[in-house]
Amino acid sequence: MKRRLFFKGIFILAILGLSLYFAFPLNKRINLGLDLKGGMYLLLKVDTSHLPNELRDDAADRALEVIRNRIDQFGVREPSIQKQGVDEIVVQLPGITDRDRAVELIGKTALLEFKLVLADLEKLRQAQAGNVPEGYELKYSQEDNEPLLLEKQPVLTGDALSGAFVRFEQMGIPEPVVAVEFNSEGAKKFAEITTNNVGRRLAIVLDGKVQSAPRIKEAIPSGQAVITGRFSVEQAQDLAIVLRAGALPAPMHIEEERTIGPLLGQDSIKKGIKASLIGGGLVFIFMTIYYVLAGIIADIALIFNLIIILGSLGILPILFPGVSATLTLPGIAGIVLSLGMAVDANVLINERIREELALGKTMQAAIVNGYSRAFSAILDSNVTTLIAAFLLFQFGTGPIRGFAVTLTIGILASMFTAIVVTRTIFEILLHFGLLKSLPMLKLIKDTKIDFIGKRIFFYIISLVVIITGLTSFLIKGQKAYGIDFVGGQLQEYRFKTPPDIENLRSVLKDLGLGDALIQQFREDPRTVLIKTTEDKAQALTNKLKEVFPQQDVQILRLEHVGPVAGKHLKIKALSSIFWSLLGILIYIALRFKHLNFAVAGIVALFHDVMVALGFMSLTGRQIDLLSVTAFLTIAGYSINDTIVIYDRVRENMRLFPRLNLGGLINLSVNQTLSRTVLTSGVTLLVVISILFYGGEVLGNFAFALLVGFISGVYSTVYIASPLVLTWDRKKTR
Repeated sequence: MKRRLFFKGIFILAILGLSLYFAFPLNKRINLGLDLKGGMYLLLKVDTSHLPNELRDDAADRALEVIRNRIDQFGVREPSIQKQGVDEIVVQLPGITDRDRAVELIGKTALLEFKLVLADLEKLRQAQAGNVPEGYELKYSQEDNEPLLLEKQPVLTGDALSGAFVRFEQMGIPEPVVAVEFNSEGAKKFAEITTNNVGRRLAIVLDGKVQSAPRIKEAIPSGQAVITGRFSVEQAQDLAIVLRAGALPAPMHIEEERTIGPLLGQDSIKKGIKASLIGGGLVFIFMTIYYVLAGIIADIALIFNLIIILGSLGILPILFPGVSATLTLPGIAGIVLSLGMAVDANVLINERIREELALGKTMQAAIVNGYSRAFSAILDSNVTTLIAAFLLFQFGTGPIRGFAVTLTIGILASMFTAIVVTRTIFEILLHFGLLKSLPMLKLIKDTKIDFIGKRIFFYIISLVVIITGLTSFLIKGQKAYGIDFVGGQLQEYRFKTPPDIENLRSVLKDLGLGDALIQQFREDPRTVLIKTTEDKAQALTNKLKEVFPQQDVQILRLEHVGPVAGKHLKIKALSSIFWSLLGILIYIALRFKHLNFAVAGIVALFHDVMVALGFMSLTGRQIDLLSVTAFLTIAGYSINDTIVIYDRVRENMRLFPRLNLGGLINLSVNQTLSRTVLTSGVTLLVVISILFYGGEVLGNFAFALLVGFISGVYSTVYIASPLVLTWDRKKTR
């Protein structure tokens, strides 16, 4: 015993040491998502519709390399550029807030062409009248809008370039120009073109626009040319970058864009930390007061659990290079749920130990039996959530996958800390004779409530609540959704003092955005959210700074989702939920050998999600990706609650073989009522802290969790358990 205990202690300390090493310092070990530290997220679609069929297959791969080269030269620290599906590219640029410059740099096709200009004024006039000669095209110069008749076929393209750089022309006021150099073949061809066309004009065309059309005064054997165009220094630098990186093989369209300013990211971090500290502190205090020594041991396990999660996020990219270890807001949601389940496991164990002590068992026997009897419920509830997390990772989008990763890590960590770490601490205390008693409070005494007999009444209440909420949701239609699912653009601004809303509406009308929605936050009236259907972000920002010069207007975030991307996100969210529920259904049916248990559990799970959805609609909150993450969190927590009662029913079936199913369910619900209320109550301490102190970004998420978790307690007792009888032949009480 002593030897085994020694090695268990060494193993636990090794895990702790390893986790601490890979967890700290946090700013070096764990990457924060763009929603926490600011930056840009872009989902780009490669438009291959105009390419020949033999060039379409690898267009996205070629575009990926071009974009990567451009971003590398732009100097973005730790960018993420990945191909998604067949023709989509996901780009994440931490720290980038100059949205227009970044979009221009990434999206510019940068097709550079040199075309000869036809110096025939008669044909030029004919072209302007609509009669363009065969083999020519009419263009207008970007510099002075001069009409030019160009040969359609370029005499040279950007493929022949070897480099591009910015220099300043010393003609009056120095102006930046882009000098280009050709490779050996290009230089030879350029020399031939200039030699054979002295006196003619050569147009320099970028992405179909004539930048300039200088006259060829003499042969140019140097292999160099200059692109002018009244550029700013930044524009010239960016043009040089895209020319050096090469042209995109096909045009790019932005399907989804999210730009988070550093101010909002820092605000989210501060509020998230504050909410977590308050919520965590309340949990620690409650566990210590309610379970005394056992509560202190549980608190130690929770700290250990958090360290393992952070350490795992630090080591994850090393073990699995393809898996992201970036911590995002949905990822934090996964940690919240896993810590809640860790509390749940400790409450289960402590309540089981209490029951064993009440039967007159010795301290050692009570602890051994308590862990043994709690194990199956802990295992089943965690496995069902793991199944959901795995399927969410397979079928979900970026934010949902981030949630799934942290949830998976958290569940595995909670099982280890609740089952191994706390038990080892108990064994050490027993070994050294330091554990003589385990005093615990008991707020909920032994009950004998007839839950089954009241089931019809509560079915009716649930139906009324759900129908009311869903009716509100359906009436709102598309307005019930955020831009994640229906498309549109959202801009969030912060002013020095609360702005006048009517002045804001006037500004929007001047820009042709009279139908825009304006939301001013009650907790911080300086912050305003504007939702539009058009992308006029830069024009709106400039206009606001002009109209409110003393307000120090700052853009906190900008989100743009196209209708195609919105539909795609909705489908992915629904499919991830569907497959997760199917996986849970199959596991419960196999584990409990009764399909009615599985169906009742899934119905109760749906009940809680529908209640949360309905309350969000009734309170005017829109459904977005973070809301879906909240629904998934509710589903995981709800099924966890239900599994605990099912496990007790299965145990009581063996202990009381003559008791009918109705009696077994009533007995089991009463026996686990204390645990159900305690676990949900403790977790709600964290959720309420997030709701009040986590900021508006997490507001919808926390509100959905609050409603869903309260509904979870109710449905576990009054819906899931009684519903088992609905599909059972022996319905007698």
